[in-house]
Amino acid sequence: MAKQVVPESARRRRRPTKSGDVLSEQLIVETALRMLAEHGGAGLTARRLGLALGADPSTLYRYFAGMDDLTLAVGAELIGRALDGWTATGDWRDDLRRLGLRIHRAYLAHPQAAALTASRVTGREQEIAVDEAVLAVLRTAGFPDTDAVRIYHAFIDQSLAFAALDAASLALPSAAREADERMWESTYARLPDSSHPHIAATAGLLAARMNHSAYPTALDMLLDSAAAQLARLASPA
Repeated sequence: MAKQVVPESARRRRRPTKSGDVLSEQLIVETALRMLAEHGGAGLTARRLGLALGADPSTLYRYFAGMDDLTLAVGAELIGRALDGWTATGDWRDDLRRLGLRIHRAYLAHPQAAALTASRVTGREQEIAVDEAVLAVLRTAGFPDTDAVRIYHAFIDQSLAFAALDAASLALPSAAREADERMWESTYARLPDSSHPHIAATAGLLAARMNHSAYPTALDMLLDSAAAQLARLASPA
């Protein structure tokens, strides 16, 4: 049975940790983000967190039901950072484009954490706030609820899928990542026209594009499709 999580107000330490900090959910999450960057998902353990925080590892379970609960909190922190400073302007397409790029950027700032959390549904306050914001933009723009939910689904899953894909590349050892990036020039650009005419014809363009994220292009295609649908709804039958 999972341990009961004690409310924040009742579990705050009265004494600082060995590092001089007062333990809190936010401090634990920020420390977990740092440890993920240094050690990857396999290196995030209660013992290592306790050492990093200067606290007994068992203390963490006063704040989180388990390590998976902490993982969800890390995911919520990442998506919450995307919303921090974002405001809707009334231009639904621009609002969603800015938010999508912010989500992608927030996850890529912490690739190890992104690879671990992008596929999770946290149900936490930060995630719910982003979902509410996206649905508000779409419904205010005039999309019927069925379409608003369908577009929201595509928007958020596309954002997180590209975040996970691009983060996985960034999380590779540098030698492996650089070898992947060189492949477009070392292999693809040398394929002969006689056997691979289409790759040969576009080799320069492929080399210029393929080491950059396709997310902005995919996001624009999604929003273009949504805009065309909204225009059809506004037109007389």
